[in-house]
Amino acid sequence: MASGKKETALENRAEDGAKLFSPSAARNRDPIRDVFFKFLPERGRVLEIGSGTGEHAVHIADAAPGLEWFAGDPDPAARASVAAHIADTNRSNIKGPHALDVCEKDWDAAIAGPFDAVVSINMIHIAPFAAAQGLFAGAGRLLAPGGLLLLYGPFSEGGVFSAPSNEAFDASLKAHDPRWGVRDLEHDLASLAQENALTRRVVVEMPANNFTVVYAKNAESE
Repeated sequence: MASGKKETALENRAEDGAKLFSPSAARNRDPIRDVFFKFLPERGRVLEIGSGTGEHAVHIADAAPGLEWFAGDPDPAARASVAAHIADTNRSNIKGPHALDVCEKDWDAAIAGPFDAVVSINMIHIAPFAAAQGLFAGAGRLLAPGGLLLLYGPFSEGGVFSAPSNEAFDASLKAHDPRWGVRDLEHDLASLAQENALTRRVVVEMPANNFTVVYAKNAESE
């Protein structure tokens, strides 16, 4: 954010007709919502990074009125879609869209913490690894002690893919952009968690060879 002010992370308008839809979001939104609800508190502040179309944000937050959900995306078209989806809800607990970009240095200075959870769905594999690095670093600073970082998407562990389709997907991502790729929980993310006072709590198998991975902010860190 050029001004450096926290409130500049939130935008309030979207162009008419800007609403976007994702077939995969429609297929997966219920399983993602249901598994997230096993870990999210009933009340609290949740920051979503890389909200895309905004469908997951409104679907989850609409079912959890006690959560103040901050949705957004660095892409202008995505933000317009997020705003359009939010405008169609009657929920005041869905905030945004913000324009936070985890690839920017100290991106978390543009929004006021602490948060009870930081959420990112299908983001770190279709972005440079700097996005994962920035996400973990910012989450480590923004989360309250005991707060959660929840990731959803395809992952490998110890260099092993859960299915041949995920290995093929990884190859296709890297062919599109060498900086992209399915992230490895052990080789790529374990050190990021340790460096930012986060501990992996659980890995939950999801449909279509995806996973929900939950990290917790170490209570003694601050």
